[in-house]
Amino acid sequence: MSALAAEAEGPRPEWAGAVLWFTGLPGAGKSTVAKAVADELTRRGLNPVWLQMDARRKHYTPRPLYTAKEREAAYRMFAEEAAALAEEGRVVLMDGTAPLRSMRDHARGLVERFAEVHLRCGVATAMRRESARPEGLVMAGLYAKAVKRKATGQKFDGLGQVVGVDVPFEEDPRAELVLDAEKLSVEQMRDAVLKRFAGWFVDGEER
Repeated sequence: MSALAAEAEGPRPEWAGAVLWFTGLPGAGKSTVAKAVADELTRRGLNPVWLQMDARRKHYTPRPLYTAKEREAAYRMFAEEAAALAEEGRVVLMDGTAPLRSMRDHARGLVERFAEVHLRCGVATAMRRESARPEGLVMAGLYAKAVKRKATGQKFDGLGQVVGVDVPFEEDPRAELVLDAEKLSVEQMRDAVLKRFAGWFVDGEER
């Protein structure tokens, strides 16, 4: 452990797991920043877990109905999976929009070392970024389809409520770190996370 990390950490507790939940609108850059942090922690010898809601959703709900109740249940399971990994001493980077504060509150109540990293980004910027994203874990053209559905009533298979169009994102004033995702680069946001939570990251040799 570096001298700086040792100073921030103090006496190392027996339970050293931690959870950072990256939140924000679709297209804000959550996955990009979470991956950048995960890559740096791996380079330092840690073994972080990058837990993506978009990848885990099909595991939680193999036959999705895309209802609000189903979304809340999926986020409960997401939080509980992260908490179980943290109990094993892992650093978990949760990557998921989680539009309701109650979803994040559930995780906060399960994990001793929990922090929300919110990527603040306007809907217009998020829409522009998302429109350039290819089909992958998330449906391509998410916002455009949601806007069209809202205006015309046209249905799109597999399109649930889209945060920023159909439902708002509830910001939490307790978020431990808020990043301006419209002005900061990925590298700047990664470094801000690593600096803010330096005391939570210990060398892999000490695990």
